Amino acid sequence: MPDYKLIKVVPSPGRLDIVLNSPPLNILNIAMMQEISAALEEAAKDLNLKCLVIRAEGKHFSVGADVGEHTADKVEGMIAAFGGMFRSLMKVPAVTIAAVDGSALGGGCELATFCDLVLASDRAKFGQPEIQLGVLPPVAVVVFSRLIGRARALELLTTGRVISSVEAERIGLINHVYAAEEFGSKVDEFVGSLTALSASSIALTKKAVDKTMGLPLAEALGTADHIYLKELMVTGDANEGLAAFLEKRKPTWENK
Repeated sequence: MPDYKLIKVVPSPGRLDIVLNSPPLNILNIAMMQEISAALEEAAKDLNLKCLVIRAEGKHFSVGADVGEHTADKVEGMIAAFGGMFRSLMKVPAVTIAAVDGSALGGGCELATFCDLVLASDRAKFGQPEIQLGVLPPVAVVVFSRLIGRARALELLTTGRVISSVEAERIGLINHVYAAEEFGSKVDEFVGSLTALSASSIALTKKAVDKTMGLPLAEALGTADHIYLKELMVTGDANEGLAAFLEKRKPTWENK
């Protein structure tokens, strides 16, 4: 495993945690983003991985990208590293989860909400304050409208307003909010519901959702059928799961 300086990588069966490790603010500078990308690229190769969790040490998840790297001589390299991080995240076939306890602002909010699911504590906050610096968040302008609709996305992006985790859950920006004092155990419980399943079936379910989003209905249904018949039903785990149900026993997953 590489010798990371700004993140930690914590593996466990079926699960991998990437931990932002530059507290208290966990500012996303180029070096940290490159480390995150490298860890994600490795995670994408693990066919036994069922869930990847991005979380943070310290008081905040991340307050965003390093403003000092937005200068004219550094901004192209910063945007390349920033965009590369999200492209690497897209390659992970497992379910990706952001576990947010504290503030997720700017690039930190983008990193969290780009994950497949977001679990937050009741003291977490989310926001894209870039407009207050005269710039825009290049990932959030793409993702927010898909998550919460154009009107709500524009409101958050053009005002820079920071919202609570409770409001973020209400508008559909995140999935669940848990009490801060039990946040870690609730995240583990949620992740455990995924690691008990088949990695290959999870990956194909995620693929089917992503491949059919935005397609006309008839085309989407045909695409889903194709994935089901030609990719899912040729796996050992799909056949094992069906057989186990009929035989009234617990399935034994091989993740393929």
